[in-house]
Amino acid sequence: MSNPFDKIKESFSTSSGNYSFYNLQKLQDPRVDKLPYSVRILLEAAIRNCDNFQVHEKDVENILNWESTANKVEIPFKPARVLLQDFTSINNKYLKLTTIKLKIISGVPAVVDLAAMRDAMKRLGGDPSKINPLVPVDLVIDHSVQVDVSRTPEALEENQKMEFQRNYERFLFLKWGSKAFENLLIAPPGYGIVHQVNLEYLAREVIKGEGNVLYPDSVVGTDSHTTMVNGLGVCGWGVGGIEAEAVMLGQPVTITIYFFFFFDYLFNLKLIYFISIDDDTATATDLVLTVTKELRAKGVVGKFVEFFGEGVSTLSVQDRATISNMAPEYGATMGYFPADNNTIQYLSSTGRPEEKIDYIQKYLSAQGLLCNYNATTHPVYTTTLELDLSTVVPSLSGPKRPHDRVSLTNMKEDFNNCLKSDVGFKGYGLKPEQIQEKVTFKFGGQDYTVTHGAVSIAAITSCTNTSNPSVMLGAGLLAKNAVDAGLSVAPYIKTSLSPGSGVVTQYLEKSGLQPYLDKLGFNLTGYGCMTCIGNSGDLAEGLVEAITKGDLVAAGVLSGNRNFEGRINPHLRANYLASPPLVVAYALAGTVIIDFEKEPIGTSSITGKPVFLREIWPSRTAIQECVDQNVLPDMYKSIYSNISGGNPRWNQLAVPEGLLYPWDEKSTYIHNPPFFQSMQLTPPTRTSIKNAYCLLNLGDSITTDHISPAGNINRKSTAAKYLEECGVDPKDFNTYGARRGNDLVMIRGTFANTRLVNKMVAPVVGPQTLYIPTGETLFVSDAADKYRAAGHPLVVLAGSDYGSGSSRDWAAKGPYLQGIQSVIAVSFERIHRSNLVGMGIVPLQFKEGQNAQTLGLTGKEQFNIELPPKEQLKTGQSITVTTNCGKTFETTLRFDTPIEIEYYSHGGILPYVLRRLVKA
Repeated sequence: MSNPFDKIKESFSTSSGNYSFYNLQKLQDPRVDKLPYSVRILLEAAIRNCDNFQVHEKDVENILNWESTANKVEIPFKPARVLLQDFTSINNKYLKLTTIKLKIISGVPAVVDLAAMRDAMKRLGGDPSKINPLVPVDLVIDHSVQVDVSRTPEALEENQKMEFQRNYERFLFLKWGSKAFENLLIAPPGYGIVHQVNLEYLAREVIKGEGNVLYPDSVVGTDSHTTMVNGLGVCGWGVGGIEAEAVMLGQPVTITIYFFFFFDYLFNLKLIYFISIDDDTATATDLVLTVTKELRAKGVVGKFVEFFGEGVSTLSVQDRATISNMAPEYGATMGYFPADNNTIQYLSSTGRPEEKIDYIQKYLSAQGLLCNYNATTHPVYTTTLELDLSTVVPSLSGPKRPHDRVSLTNMKEDFNNCLKSDVGFKGYGLKPEQIQEKVTFKFGGQDYTVTHGAVSIAAITSCTNTSNPSVMLGAGLLAKNAVDAGLSVAPYIKTSLSPGSGVVTQYLEKSGLQPYLDKLGFNLTGYGCMTCIGNSGDLAEGLVEAITKGDLVAAGVLSGNRNFEGRINPHLRANYLASPPLVVAYALAGTVIIDFEKEPIGTSSITGKPVFLREIWPSRTAIQECVDQNVLPDMYKSIYSNISGGNPRWNQLAVPEGLLYPWDEKSTYIHNPPFFQSMQLTPPTRTSIKNAYCLLNLGDSITTDHISPAGNINRKSTAAKYLEECGVDPKDFNTYGARRGNDLVMIRGTFANTRLVNKMVAPVVGPQTLYIPTGETLFVSDAADKYRAAGHPLVVLAGSDYGSGSSRDWAAKGPYLQGIQSVIAVSFERIHRSNLVGMGIVPLQFKEGQNAQTLGLTGKEQFNIELPPKEQLKTGQSITVTTNCGKTFETTLRFDTPIEIEYYSHGGILPYVLRRLVKA
């Protein structure tokens, strides 16, 4: 189809060639210059992709008119790229000890679905080679490595060896995918953390498309911290796995202007004056913790936050990326920094080719996307909040939430208050006699005494900070000064260094600082998320027993982005986010109950005198000189020159060749899913849902972890029974997250959360339900099997915020396989509602003021849902539901866009795409 906006295409030339682009200025519309930069990127994408099928001219007008849109309007957005990580894996024994909310959004199921679609394409008479991502897809394997070994030069090698042992089957499959699919780049284990690799290498800033058409880089990713690249001026955010797969295959994501733009969608933070109170102590980490607290308090959930003001020009791209990384923690969809000259300089300093930088700079300038942060005029924003950077002071956040910032000077007092305050986000409810508890234990033949606040983990981890040379080299300089002053870290403290790319190792080694970090126990443990996502490994021998014996509130200090209770390690009830230098400082101190201004950090083994933190803290000038001398473009080039080439272990994996994957029926990790196995070219006739039984009657705030648990496979569960029947030893059950490539495990894991509360079997807690035809109480998956075998459709009743939490695709795939055809809820979480539609499940919303309880529904009824034929379906229309008990009530159909009706009529988004590809 022709593009009605081809008339505004314009050409220009550089030394590297001739290019064209859709020039927004040629619209000759005064509204363009008033648009926030992030909205300009949405506008350009709509214009470039306008075909009056997926993207319409009306969509362009709606974006131009975003500020005054008074009605609910959806606009399509076609991102340029998709970003994936592999999966999240937590040591089984930790999952037995605590309930941990995990982000399990994996590249493995995405590649499994693509492989299954190829099989279906062949069966339907099409060409399997057509099944390839239509946009570039980058998958970085970063979530599987754990800190099994630390504080030794052999830590990196040992941890990587165990990573491959645990993940052998999945790595085999992913390596096959890297060879079988076009447009799919898989960065093997050991290259780094997905968001840092994206920032340093994968992000294009400006993409050169077919016919040398230039357009802004943009990305959606299956991890909430995809926003990190916003610091580079790249538009991007996290989406659900099903949405990501659809984007891979050429479908747009949708944004609701009414919900997001009109009601303060663009929430802007003006940064002014970068003059900190103490230039030698404040860091980018302190700034992001301050921003997180301020924006969380203001309320920016679901909004675009765009930063502006003269203060931004003083921030490096790495500083900005640190702030953008934590957008999920302050609740925003994005934390966006428009590109400027600092952005261009960053591209050059990270080794991007000069010919690309040339056309990038010229394009951004011509398109009005190169920002001058010192300008006196700026775009029109809906809400503005000012933050004076001179107010930023050294800080931590904790002990249980990322937005509970504590200034360094108040840290001791705050933690002591937490110990005695009532149990809550800032309290542990200890009695006075408990606060004085001390426990002595042996480690390495010596006695050590620990108290509340004892630092047990000190981890320099996470792309949030390891992407920033200033804080990493700052930590190295602090370590050098500490060693020179005769200080050391207690040997029982689990110290680790897990940078987000090999570039960090190169500049730490070139600067000569790595040996000093090693002496303090911060040996390199691996290139991956590690402690930040809870892959922290075992604590020191004897320490766990001491913590348990004294019921101690022991502490972890890490340079990560999340610190929810139980996330970092099940034995650590207090966890603080801090800059890498402060991680080193607290490791040296051994406790968080210290006032660094008044108390020494330790005693010198050389002089026997006390040493204060201020005496060893490196100056800002020293840090900047170290950065200038040791962070070189060639480092980035050498690390990323052969990113798909792998490492010796990866290269030794022998994988099959060919377009089609040879599924191993004996594999309990990778299995051909049934989503396409019976699919026909003609879409099924979707009719009203008749005589449906209710599988579950649930309350409010049912998370995706309730629906599709990520953690340990309980040995009494139906999934465990299946694995035992397959000959899997219970010690090798692993987690649901690790087995997300096997639908036979995941269907049994659906609604298998041991804390699930189903009103149909109250007061029983756990994955059980009432099988209505016989009155039996069964495991949910067993009941679903019986209903499915008898041909009975199913529904679920739920309260508000159904599907909140991680945007987990199996929380929609699992219910679909169980035979659930509709979920009737008070409200839905945004991404999960989209995922339900993507699987062909009908989301119905109770009318205002109504719910299952007010309507007298128990879940023991049978339900009839009157759905009109496809041609009569409309977004948001009223749908009548009746029961066999004579009750009738109205619901709202939560198909929010016309294309969602198409997805539903095809049985889901992926069957819709597959049929189009077969016919193409």
